[in-house]
Amino acid sequence: MMPRLILASTSAYRRELLGRLHLDFDTARPEVDEHALPGETPQALATRLAGEKARAVAVRFPEAWVIGSDQVADLDGQALGKPGTLEQARAQLTRMSGRMVRFQTAVSLIGPDGFAAQALDLTDVQVRPLQPQEIERYLAAEPALECAGSFKCEGLGITLFDAIRSNDPTALVGLPLIAVARLLRQAGFSLP
Repeated sequence: MMPRLILASTSAYRRELLGRLHLDFDTARPEVDEHALPGETPQALATRLAGEKARAVAVRFPEAWVIGSDQVADLDGQALGKPGTLEQARAQLTRMSGRMVRFQTAVSLIGPDGFAAQALDLTDVQVRPLQPQEIERYLAAEPALECAGSFKCEGLGITLFDAIRSNDPTALVGLPLIAVARLLRQAGFSLP
């Protein structure tokens, strides 16, 4: 019998990504405060939140294996959160125009036997120089208000870039499947 696996997220993007591994899993809302601690770097924030999300769900389901993940957009050492509003999305895209943004995507796996492991994927996105009218057209077509960096790379947001550099193309969408598969294999899950 396969052990119970829970994704500590209600993100449709992460759910779709984990589904690609053909494993049965449930999802659960982690109920974690996602604010940065004073002086916390984007990398430390992503890593901490991935672990906190997994632990928050593992406490409720102690018999399960739990995957937590978090992504933080890093512009010059400053975390860019989910914009939430069109005004914030416009401001983020304007700030990122012509710049390189690093996306820190952390994943944590916690098991019922005390197993705990984490991984971090770094994805560099070179945003092309954007004109204000291009930003407006993008936001009118695909207002990615729930996405770090204010875009969806799996959609029209790809047109905003000059380049993406990553070891895992799924990381930018929100769940680094190469790392997830590695952690699951380490934990004894059977994956091809």
